[in-house]
Amino acid sequence: QVQLVESGGGLVQPGGSLRLSCVASGFIFRSNGMRWYRQAPGKERELVASINNAGSSTYYADSVKGRFTISRDNYKNTVYLQMNSLKLEDTAVYYCNTQSVWGQGTQVTVSS
Repeated sequence: QVQLVESGGGLVQPGGSLRLSCVASGFIFRSNGMRWYRQAPGKERELVASINNAGSSTYYADSVKGRFTISRDNYKNTVYLQMNSLKLEDTAVYYCNTQSVWGQGTQVTVSS
């Protein structure tokens, strides 16, 4: 069964940091690019960051460039999203994705 399971969300103050993890199973992880999306209340889901299968190429949305880092460990079948200097507008449910497979999401709330 193809599955993506996110973790690491929570409540953090502005300027703080969180690291999200997404563990994959049921497919050949090292052969697939991975993406992190987010969806804030009342807004469309947006692509935050992506990484190719080897981890050698990444993409970031302008809104997170310089603050977020996507990485992966192909031995652990895990993709990460390190989020630093968090802002109120980063509050959203964050989803891990590959092809047509989505995780259940993890809530990130940035609030003072």
